[in-house]
Amino acid sequence: MLEKEELERYARHIVLREVGGAGQAALKRARVLVVGTGGLGAPALLYLAAAGVGALGIVDDDKVSLSNLQRQIIFATGDIGSEKVESAAAAVARLNPHVAVETHAVRLTAENALDLIARYDLVLDGCDNFATRYLVSDACYFAKRPLITAAVGTFDGTLTTIRAHEKHSDGKPNPTYRCLFPEPPPPGAIPACSEAGILGALPGILGSMMALEAIREIVGFGEGLLGRLLMVDARSMRFETLNYEWNPDNSLSGKNPTITDLSIHK
Repeated sequence: MLEKEELERYARHIVLREVGGAGQAALKRARVLVVGTGGLGAPALLYLAAAGVGALGIVDDDKVSLSNLQRQIIFATGDIGSEKVESAAAAVARLNPHVAVETHAVRLTAENALDLIARYDLVLDGCDNFATRYLVSDACYFAKRPLITAAVGTFDGTLTTIRAHEKHSDGKPNPTYRCLFPEPPPPGAIPACSEAGILGALPGILGSMMALEAIREIVGFGEGLLGRLLMVDARSMRFETLNYEWNPDNSLSGKNPTITDLSIHK
């Protein structure tokens, strides 16, 4: 049930035929976990809070540094040195007091991933490393939770939605992250953001689109990015989409899976 103040706050949503009061109520009931409060997670959190998602979980074990502020817009100069999850929670509270925030100042591991993810309806992964990205995607499969995952490079980014625990309308399993990228690249093959650099506004675009996709998933309208990888090239401002399907040979949900739990990540 939406309060009077919420009816005014979300009025521009409620007048949308695709959202309406029922859609806004669905957003209020939703519990969304955001992994990482970096360049992707920061704008995603702000837009999810502004949209009225009822409960937001935030996972990050890092502290705010000066170099973060070029792209992690949920933080301000006065937040430097503070826990990211606490600063992000304070920003959400300032923006929308109707949103409950649950902070998890921990690194996601094989030991805690399933428990954390199982508490939420939907997971957004905006982490900055391949090890966590594969851990989150595998954990979402075992926990039977939908995943919206994005990644950014220096001038490029990708975004997709994964419901690997469900089947397509034709009876075929939905693809996993490992159907798209079977294995992570070797350590050191792709330089970190601190070495290669990143265009500050780029993760803002992808993070906002993560929130948009999450809202669409929760409310249930339009055509999402299930089985489609959105690719963004900031140099040419080009957006392209790659279709991908379930690979019966994938190691997680294939016909002969070799990954049967999260012990591979220990």
